[in-house]
Amino acid sequence: MTPPYWEQAKRELVDRDPVMRQLIRRHDGLALRRRSDAFTALARAIVGQQISVKAAESVWQRLAAVCGAVSPEALLRVEEEALRACGLSARKADYLRDLARRFSDGSICLEAWERLEDEALIRELVRLRGIGRWTAEMFLIFYMLRPDVLPLEDIGLQRAMSLHYNDERPLSKLKMRAIAKHWIPWRSVATWYLWRSLDPIPVEY
Repeated sequence: MTPPYWEQAKRELVDRDPVMRQLIRRHDGLALRRRSDAFTALARAIVGQQISVKAAESVWQRLAAVCGAVSPEALLRVEEEALRACGLSARKADYLRDLARRFSDGSICLEAWERLEDEALIRELVRLRGIGRWTAEMFLIFYMLRPDVLPLEDIGLQRAMSLHYNDERPLSKLKMRAIAKHWIPWRSVATWYLWRSLDPIPVEY
């Protein structure tokens, strides 16, 4: 599913920002796409914490092979040792099992999440074990398809903004936020195109 606001966001970003104009035209035809359910999106984000996109995909594929299909029930049937053999740390394996239990027992209410504003939803998500702000923001962008998320702690975004807006010199979070003001209410979309400037193959959760 591609967000219904995507084309409008592209037009407005092209009009406002020369960097966005260049990036959007360079990657025309590509768009953010939701491909999974909420559990899978969060589980993939946990797997991807602090490792490369390529490494995360490799771990996920091994996990999928062990589970058959990655679902809360399937993951809970897999022993921790088998999860570790997929390339997960003990901590990540524990986080995934806790997340699976919460989805399996119905303690997570997706309908309630839908009604929350971005910051309120982030606060709710970070109460879950293994979910920090970055993981919550990835969930908002890739699964909830929220249009105006700015993940300032994301290394890829930091690299891309320094490359395109500051001659490859590091930018402070304050400066990043100031630049991103021009993108409101489409900061998720601008972030996605900045990611594409580093890696043209879209990441999907």
